Amino acid sequence: MTTAMSHAPRRPRSRTPRTAHRLLLLCLCALAAFLAAVPQARAATDAPATARAAYLADRLRENPVHITDQLPRALPRSTAPDFARLAERTGVPTYVIALPGQSLYASRELLTAVHDRLGRDGLYVLLDESMVVAAAAHGVRVPAEHAATVVRYELPYDAGPLLSFERFVEVVAQGPEEAAARAQAARERYADAEPADLYIGPSDRRNQSLLTGVVLTGVPLLILLLVPYVRRWRRRLPAARSRAETDSGTRRPLLLTATAAVLAAAVIAVTAALVFDQTKSSAAPPPTTADLTARVERVAAGLREDPVYSDPESRQVLDRRQLSRLHDRIRAFTASEGGGPVYITLVPQPYESETAGHPARFAAAVHAELDEDGVYVVADPQHGVIEVFNHGLRLDSGHLAYDLPDAITFGDDRADEADDHLMGERLDALMTYLDKAPRTDTPESHYAPEPAPNPAKEHALRPLFSGELWPGLFLGACAAGLLFALVAAVLGVVGKVAHHRNPSPVPLALLPSTAPTDPTPAHLRRTAYVELRALERAFTATGASGNPDTDGNGAHDSLARDCHDTAMLLAGGAPGRIREAALSPETLVVVIVLARAARAALAGEPGGRLCCAVNPLHGPTTARHHVRVSTEGQRRRWLPVCAVCKDTAVADPLSLPASFMTLPAPTGGDGRVRYDETDGPLTAVSDGIDRLVAAVRERR
Repeated sequence: MTTAMSHAPRRPRSRTPRTAHRLLLLCLCALAAFLAAVPQARAATDAPATARAAYLADRLRENPVHITDQLPRALPRSTAPDFARLAERTGVPTYVIALPGQSLYASRELLTAVHDRLGRDGLYVLLDESMVVAAAAHGVRVPAEHAATVVRYELPYDAGPLLSFERFVEVVAQGPEEAAARAQAARERYADAEPADLYIGPSDRRNQSLLTGVVLTGVPLLILLLVPYVRRWRRRLPAARSRAETDSGTRRPLLLTATAAVLAAAVIAVTAALVFDQTKSSAAPPPTTADLTARVERVAAGLREDPVYSDPESRQVLDRRQLSRLHDRIRAFTASEGGGPVYITLVPQPYESETAGHPARFAAAVHAELDEDGVYVVADPQHGVIEVFNHGLRLDSGHLAYDLPDAITFGDDRADEADDHLMGERLDALMTYLDKAPRTDTPESHYAPEPAPNPAKEHALRPLFSGELWPGLFLGACAAGLLFALVAAVLGVVGKVAHHRNPSPVPLALLPSTAPTDPTPAHLRRTAYVELRALERAFTATGASGNPDTDGNGAHDSLARDCHDTAMLLAGGAPGRIREAALSPETLVVVIVLARAARAALAGEPGGRLCCAVNPLHGPTTARHHVRVSTEGQRRRWLPVCAVCKDTAVADPLSLPASFMTLPAPTGGDGRVRYDETDGPLTAVSDGIDRLVAAVRERR
């Protein structure tokens, strides 16, 4: 029985319920561990991005407008109420974020992440120090993209974030259709020409002051120099008006010219002040004291809690492992011989910050606010630059500031390509560099940097009437002189050409000193033509009729008419025929004498009925004198003479016979004969103009 039982086949043992429960529990635990590991890994990967979005979402819960404290020179936090008032015009919940140095594509992702964290529908707008960078509508129907496009293409780069947001709100309020049309029009205009800048810089203001100075002195000086010169030049032109007409238009010319110059200077000054009315070079409003200290206070408060401060508004460049290692190394350096505290700030350094983008100023400000000695490391998470400053530790400050390897300060090619600039590795290398840095016997500090420029004064333009205005005044005077010389040279050439083509007569008062004693036929022909043209213009200007019954100055007009008619008779009826007719030199002299006598009569000058008998080309005269007519004997004659010949007759009577005018001999050749020895009407000159007219008519 026993044997049989021992050899009987065994039946398989079934698993108990307890074993099955254990297997099921083991599988569930493994699955739970796997599922838990995946989100943890993902959370570790997304932690830098989500931390930034979570921080910004928390700020928007407190206030729908968050203005960073890192841009006080371009966008002070005190302007947040202005953005809030503009945001109300959109008609939908609007959330505004202003951060430094944002790119377009990263900005859209950031807005989406902030919306997911905040969990509120509305219009999300991101700005930087210049303009609206990106906008996204979540759960609301507004033309956010079109409005951002209009801002990008309609406004210049220097419009500023506040004006940019105002234009954005304006387009959003127009509705989708009008916003789309406006965006398309803005693109087309931008393709042809970019919008002009709204503000000018210091160099533009210097140019404006220089130009104002040049015009302010150049134009009045040109008026003072050119007006009198041009008036004299016009009076010398052949086509100038008669003396009577000219004199009537030149009353008080100097006073009028000076008044015009003063008025021109006043008009230029007022116009320049109205046209060049810019007072500042930027749209940035002046920041308050709180705006300029907010960032440093925030960073110092963070360093009191943790020696490594990562700016929550910026992209996080250190993960937990790197932060943990960095803290361990800081503690080791603090406890080492000659070491001390190390404060690392991962904060951007834009120029629009309170320190004008100067890391040394930022480190000094944080040190002053924190009031703790140590090594202050300024690491820029945007540009990846690391700089080190010693404040109060026994370390060689120059070695830290100037001998820091470029691989730590700027990084290598790998750092340039990496999103985090390999900041963790480079900060770890920096701590190694600090461990090996030479120690000093006494504490040292980095030199005190110069204060940052005053934001209120930085954007203020110099007054227009200052600076380069004074060199401009000098240049304007020089330019006026050069331009006057150029105009005078041009007018001189024009005058010479005009006189050559249409010469003007010599003034009657200058005839005795300019008329030749031995005139050539060509000179006589040219002078007769000029005198007859001048007589024609004088008749036209005065309107003389020669009728003593109708003219108030009948005697003068009658003499002028007789001389005019007789001269025209000899000339063939017109001045131009003198150049064509074969007139003798004696006849040409008669024409000249009669034309000058007529002009003198029309002008009302005395002596119109007498002519100098020594040289008829000396023109009209009023006096008679005993004149020695020959060098032989004592023969004298009572003749009309000009003032020059009269003085000669008194001072040197023996020389006067040689002053009598001579004409070419009628027989031709080189011989000459005195005019009073000819047998023509010219011999009647000594008896007066009336007798000369009668002699001409008798021979005709």
